[in-house]
Amino acid sequence: MLEYWRAVRDMEYVVPTDRPLAELVEELTVALTSPRAELRDELAYSTLVTWVLNGTLDDRLAELATRMTKLLEHESIQARTFATLILAAVVERDNAADLCDVEDVRAWRDAFVSWYTTEKDLRGWDPELGWLHAVAHGADTLGAFGCSPRLSAGEAADLLQVAAIRLVTPNDYLFAQQEDDRLALAVALILCRRDLDERQSVAWLDVVDAYFATGEPGPVPVPASNTMRTLHSLYLHADLGVHYENLTRDLAHAEPVRKAIASLLGKVWPSLPTD
Repeated sequence: MLEYWRAVRDMEYVVPTDRPLAELVEELTVALTSPRAELRDELAYSTLVTWVLNGTLDDRLAELATRMTKLLEHESIQARTFATLILAAVVERDNAADLCDVEDVRAWRDAFVSWYTTEKDLRGWDPELGWLHAVAHGADTLGAFGCSPRLSAGEAADLLQVAAIRLVTPNDYLFAQQEDDRLALAVALILCRRDLDERQSVAWLDVVDAYFATGEPGPVPVPASNTMRTLHSLYLHADLGVHYENLTRDLAHAEPVRKAIASLLGKVWPSLPTD
């Protein structure tokens, strides 16, 4: 199997003609669950995401996305975290090409949110399994859904709440592989939506404010540190904008977001100016 898919990669992911496309997609989907990093990451993921984004799988996007939501319930962490990446690609393709039904998109979103807010294995890198990256991979999916024109401004604002919940949920994994930057980027992309009003752009930070209010003297809890790091990165986007896919854009309500973040961070590090 490795040699076959290495050849596909080396041919720049041209679809093989020796087997039915459905059979190829099924094999790649199963390979997403593999503990072998090369097969899962460098071959199965890279091939599937390329075929999704270049339109090869346009007539089977819904089927593929539904299959990915099922993998979010898989017993193996690598299956869950790579399924969410493919789901992100499907949503991005739909965002660009208008191919999917709105109710399908909402169902996929609900499955994603259920997984992302409850996933307990947040390791970024494992020496045996390679990249796992639940927070970062999930952030990509969060951003894709949050930018979907099929979802309303209110639904996008709900996804900002999801980001906050993911940050403050108790866990013992300290972000070490730029998970904070990936999640901040996803939030920033959602905050670029012009249909969000000012209150929707900052209301999700109430979750963080309530969490910071529970702080006590002593070592900084892991979720608190992760949250502060993410807010630091998001502040830069609020100040400088978002450079993504060769475009630079500003948050719809950059100044209120910047001030809200500064106020929050000032509560946990008083040396910071808050306005």
